Amino acid sequence: MTTHSLFPTLVYTKPLQPRGTPAFNARLLRECLQLRHDDAAGRHWSRQSYPGGYTSYSSVSRMQQVSPTFAALESKLSTHVRAFSRELGLDLDGRDLSMTDCWVNIMPRGVVHGLHLHPLSTISGTYYVQTPKGCPGLKLEDPRLDRMMASPPRRATRGGNPAWVVLPAVAGRVVLFESWLRHEVPPNPVREERISISFNYNWF
Repeated sequence: MTTHSLFPTLVYTKPLQPRGTPAFNARLLRECLQLRHDDAAGRHWSRQSYPGGYTSYSSVSRMQQVSPTFAALESKLSTHVRAFSRELGLDLDGRDLSMTDCWVNIMPRGVVHGLHLHPLSTISGTYYVQTPKGCPGLKLEDPRLDRMMASPPRRATRGGNPAWVVLPAVAGRVVLFESWLRHEVPPNPVREERISISFNYNWF
């Protein structure tokens, strides 16, 4: 008998850079906190759609175009995106994947980021700026889950076959995934703020 493993879901994780991360993250942290202070429209939207937290998703969502620090982040991230696209075997027909969106997320205690995906994008990801001990990781959903109408519970097997996988949030680390992969962040149980930068790349 032969059992095939088909249609794998690839997720990429790697440190952003080999050195200089604490100083670079300190610059990003200052700008994230300053943005929250200055961005009245983002704070207003967050009160309605991101209770208890702050995101610039609806207000300043192209940070790479307004901040030299975020432009430097884009340059560093693009190296990882190119590597991941090769792993995925993407045929871009002579075009490059370009960053279309880049925004800040600040999660104080009790804030949750509900289940979602990133439509009209190719590769999405997050970069961790501040991750206090005990803060939640990124929870990724098995993309087949909504089709398992009559599936019984699963036993743990060698290599695992879980419905969900949680990747720890580690400051200085990049996580990349295809934009159709649904994901969420569970409630932050610690007092310190979990701060990340989310982004999308597209080829059209």
